[in-house]
Amino acid sequence: MERIALHNPGEDIELECPWLWDNLTCWQGANVGEVVVVNCPELFHEFMGPEDEMGTVSRNCTEDGWSEPFPHYMDVCLFYDNTTKPDMYYASVKALYTVGYSTSLVSLTTAMVILCRFRKLHCTRNFIHMNLFVSFILRAISVFIKDGVLYAQEDSDHCFVQTVACKAVMVFFHYCVMSNYFWLFIEGLYLFTLLVETFFPERRYFYWYTIVGWGTPTICVTVWAVLRLHFDNTGCWDTNENTALWWVIKGPVVASIMINFVLFVGIIIILVQKLQSPDIGGNESSIYLRLARSTLLLIPLFGIHYTVFAFSPEDVSKRERLVFELGLGSFQGFVVAVLYCFLNGEVQSEIKRKWRSWTVNRYFAVDLKQQRHPSLASSGVNGGTQLSILSKSSSQIRMSSPLAENANISLPT
Repeated sequence: MERIALHNPGEDIELECPWLWDNLTCWQGANVGEVVVVNCPELFHEFMGPEDEMGTVSRNCTEDGWSEPFPHYMDVCLFYDNTTKPDMYYASVKALYTVGYSTSLVSLTTAMVILCRFRKLHCTRNFIHMNLFVSFILRAISVFIKDGVLYAQEDSDHCFVQTVACKAVMVFFHYCVMSNYFWLFIEGLYLFTLLVETFFPERRYFYWYTIVGWGTPTICVTVWAVLRLHFDNTGCWDTNENTALWWVIKGPVVASIMINFVLFVGIIIILVQKLQSPDIGGNESSIYLRLARSTLLLIPLFGIHYTVFAFSPEDVSKRERLVFELGLGSFQGFVVAVLYCFLNGEVQSEIKRKWRSWTVNRYFAVDLKQQRHPSLASSGVNGGTQLSILSKSSSQIRMSSPLAENANISLPT
């Protein structure tokens, strides 16, 4: 486009074929009968290896204007061999994260229903978990919406789409992703605060947690959208060539990841101190086994695995980033739901209590319908026995430390 702008049409006023930009390469002006030959655009180097030789594409200048490119870009600028095709690689990554986000979406929705359904599970700790689950759910939904808009048709030229709806989808996508990172940060901050403070006003802090978790991404994404609209309003806003603008979103995310890493190290130090206390029984191997289990359970909650590519440039290790952040990262919501809901002892006890209560109520409902039958006269004794067992089991729910409540691990006091 710069070459076209510098071109003086006065000098080549008789040219039948003016300068042309076809969204892939720049064609200089020509007269009728001339053939212009150009090398394959640099865009295709992203898909080919350094050992692959690029071909050339030509256009004829006719009386009716420029002819179509010959040979076509896809025929001469992309080579396929018996190895994995470039497009198959990205299709495989897309299939992987689609399965991952679908699995996470189902498991997180189920976990949300469980935590909302049982009132005894309503506490500040679980409210924070529920907000984290919602952020994972929104992240999965935003990915599906973005793929539906940008990649609904494989042959669509989404790089040149500039609709308002497309840009709104990208704003929503960045907001959901950023909110997810910030709720991971709040999980780490909440757990660390519980371990270091004796008196902790949870409800008052939860109000500020909500503001930080949902408010900070709103401010950052709004600023980014305004700057993008005024200084880099190109395409569908799905590329981030302007590094300065992209750091409006990436900067707070990287900061939250690194702070969570520091909190993670601090919590591990506290765990080591607790497990090495002289009041703790057991051999040394069991102590380190419990420490390793605690560490592994905290990694998905804190999002520590995101530190691997936190500071690397966007164009470095692109394929590894795709597999790690999209492929494996898509299953993080599923792992969090399993560890902090389905495998949580408190949740399991509440589900078992509810199941026993349902079976007892169903038993008596059947008994009332058949109470006129003489053979069922002794059913009331059995029902009373079940009620007494139910009351006894529900009263034996044990209390654990704040970390054990989050990760289902019993820790020494």
